[in-house]
Amino acid sequence: ALGSLGAEVRALNLQTQFLEEIRDATDEGLGNLVDADLARESARLTSLQVQQQLSTQTLGIANQRPQSLLGLFG
Repeated sequence: ALGSLGAEVRALNLQTQFLEEIRDATDEGLGNLVDADLARESARLTSLQVQQQLSTQTLGIANQRPQSLLGLFG
């Protein structure tokens, strides 16, 4: 009976170890997904910021053109 109990304890320990490894792998996978999502959102934000800067520069250039033409006639 003692040997059978020892075998069952060992089986439970192996099952516990297996479940801990699955939990660790799941945690790591979830962390990787979160990191990838953050990286994607960071790239998206950078892209939007660059678009905004280019739009501002374009408007600035467009606003300078009429002033340059008026300067030629003034």
